[in-house]
Amino acid sequence: MFLAATGTVATRANAQELPNAKHSDSKDKFFQIDSWLPTPGQTRTASGAPGPAYWQQRADYDMDITLDDENQRIEGKVRITYHNLSPHPLSYLWIQLDQNRFRPDSDQVLTEDAPDLRSRISFTDMKSILTRMVFNGGYTLKSVTDEKGGKLSYTVNKTMMRIDLPEPLAAEQTTTIVIDYSYNIVDAKVIRARGGYEFFEEDKNHIYEIAQFYPRVAAYTDYVGWQNKQFLGRGEFTLELGDYRVRLTVPEDMVVAATGTLQNAEQVMSPVWSQRLAKARTSDVPVYVITPEEAKENETRRGGGNKTWTFEASDVRDFAFAASRKFIWDAMGVDVDGRRVLAMSYFPREADPLWSQYSTEAIAHTLEVYGRYALSYPYPVAISVNGPVYGMEYPMICFNGPRPETDGTYSKNTKYALISVIIHEVGHNFFPMIVNSDERQWTWMDEGLNTFLQFLAEQEWEEDYPSRRGPPEKIVPYMVGGNQRPIMTGSEEILQFGNNGYSKPATALNILRETILGRELFDFAFREYAQRWKFKRPTPADFFRTMEDASGVDLDWFWRGWFYSTEHVDIGIESVRLYQIDSGDPDEKAERDRQERDRKEPDVSEERNKPIAKRIEWQPGLKDFYNNPEYDPYKVEEEDRKSFQKFLDGLSSDERSLLRRTTNFYVVDFRNVGGLVMPVIVRIHYSDNTNEMLRIPAEIWRRNSQRVSKLIVSDKEIVSLELDPKRETADSSESNNHWPPKLVPSRFKLFKDEKKKNEMQKANVEQTKDDSAGKEEADDKDAKKESAPPEQSGKTDDVEGESR
Repeated sequence: MFLAATGTVATRANAQELPNAKHSDSKDKFFQIDSWLPTPGQTRTASGAPGPAYWQQRADYDMDITLDDENQRIEGKVRITYHNLSPHPLSYLWIQLDQNRFRPDSDQVLTEDAPDLRSRISFTDMKSILTRMVFNGGYTLKSVTDEKGGKLSYTVNKTMMRIDLPEPLAAEQTTTIVIDYSYNIVDAKVIRARGGYEFFEEDKNHIYEIAQFYPRVAAYTDYVGWQNKQFLGRGEFTLELGDYRVRLTVPEDMVVAATGTLQNAEQVMSPVWSQRLAKARTSDVPVYVITPEEAKENETRRGGGNKTWTFEASDVRDFAFAASRKFIWDAMGVDVDGRRVLAMSYFPREADPLWSQYSTEAIAHTLEVYGRYALSYPYPVAISVNGPVYGMEYPMICFNGPRPETDGTYSKNTKYALISVIIHEVGHNFFPMIVNSDERQWTWMDEGLNTFLQFLAEQEWEEDYPSRRGPPEKIVPYMVGGNQRPIMTGSEEILQFGNNGYSKPATALNILRETILGRELFDFAFREYAQRWKFKRPTPADFFRTMEDASGVDLDWFWRGWFYSTEHVDIGIESVRLYQIDSGDPDEKAERDRQERDRKEPDVSEERNKPIAKRIEWQPGLKDFYNNPEYDPYKVEEEDRKSFQKFLDGLSSDERSLLRRTTNFYVVDFRNVGGLVMPVIVRIHYSDNTNEMLRIPAEIWRRNSQRVSKLIVSDKEIVSLELDPKRETADSSESNNHWPPKLVPSRFKLFKDEKKKNEMQKANVEQTKDDSAGKEEADDKDAKKESAPPEQSGKTDDVEGESR
């Protein structure tokens, strides 16, 4: 059993870091970040909870949308009722026109880096480049009016539009604007998009996944005012919650999936579909609403008329839909706090058998797991659609891309890619659709938190699930690889989007849960955050403060290192020193000295000088008392024994017991090579083949963030030490994690030098091939003539050939 004691570490005072130096490599890793965060107040409290004066805007939408299947076009009219719940009068509203990103002169197109054309480029990429140059994308605005039809003044600024109000909209007042518009739907298999269409040449059908299809009010907040940053493709959407009523007019033979609940099922669905859907609601396994056979038959229909599907949704921040003749549809009920939520999947036959086996089950699994760790799913449906978009989320509906091969087989990677992307995109219902963070500014607040929960859900799917993001060791190459910016970077300025916005924050939260707070404290605090900010708009400060408030742990050092810096983890063992109690007993000391002398190997000079004749041997008169064989340099004098006994007599019984202890005192010196402070986790191996784990909190670095020493007190002999044995801190180097040092092998490959043929040699080879092919063709003709048997022989060409 070991006892860990605090070692004495000499340090010099570090100057307190300036607030504007938060991205620097300051040595003060425990500088409190309060000065970097917004000042708490009546809207957002110091605990991280919404304050008594918290407010947020609201926008309700009533829409009529027509899908033109002949021209791949949307015609729409949207009525927006805007509620000013802020204390400020507003003289104008900002509207997002996200489809304008597809204009050839959009900022996204103009600011994209050039592709690498030095060697080669795929046909797909070249087609995309050329299509973007000519695609007539973006909104055509036919009219912008008030609810009575009066024209409103507006200014389009790329992907944003400012609507000037006739008079300021006072606090607690509402206004309605009506926008009549159209746009061309993008081919999402050619131009990468978050919505669009996919065309199937074989049956001349489309799958439409339609999103960002209507002008949407931008968010107006207490922390930034209007969030009217241009949409450049990465920074997603910051939207207001509201109620939706949407009428979707599509060809009569199409099936529609959408945000919300269908209001006119009896008008657009066959009775048998409705019956199956009712059965699915109480089923614990997926039930077909539209079977594969029915979907294949639907592909051939062209009725010529239209149907209008009407959907309603409450307390959502967006709306999306999908439509196609190709959809197979299955569904099952999921119990959420006594309510039956419909988990549903829509997919073409090209997606089977993968989708019918995994999609709806993955939805149900997500709702159950996220419900335990965050909040109960509040909506009536959750939908996954297969189409051209690989992965994109909207309230109650998401678009997911993986499919099997044309023969129905699929790789392991494809299987788990499908399960993972569905978990991830359905999970976005929780973050940011319900916990409504600002995606345009902080990617990690939705992608990072969601990826963390995705990891938890994946690990509950099956043992050894191949999660790509979450395990600490998987983030190491990114953290040591350079070309990165802190997590707390604007969405459009991130250098490595997936690693920065998804992987690193997910890994940080996993480490916070498993290693720093522990599951009990973390899970309570994380759920508290989700509950506090359900249907509200949190900022990073609200998350940081809530996690500290609910866990009771100061985590400023953690947010500072993982979210505000680009340092990495690399803690190493520099040295280990052993100390033992010296009892002062002269006899014990003499014996130790004698044994030490006997153990010491002669040095090289002593060894080589041994056969040399010594003067004292042939001049005996030089010998004296000290040359006598009876002389013992380690002899203890009686006076020393008496002096020691007198010392013992002056000690208490407890003091004498301490003096007799044979305890080992090990001083271990650690060095922080990477710069990011983390807990020091050491597995101690003893000579009796036992081991113990010592977990030292990160606060050990608070006085000196570069080097610290730790005292380990043990009655056993330590034979080796091992840092971070379970790979839980994202330590980047294993080579300095062992004492005594341990060689960690790297592998290299052997290859054989091959001399390439010159042009003349290649030409000779080709000529030889041509000559050989000509000869084989002639021989083949002769062989056929020779092998053709008489009609009466009854032999086949094959038998004749085999017998030759």
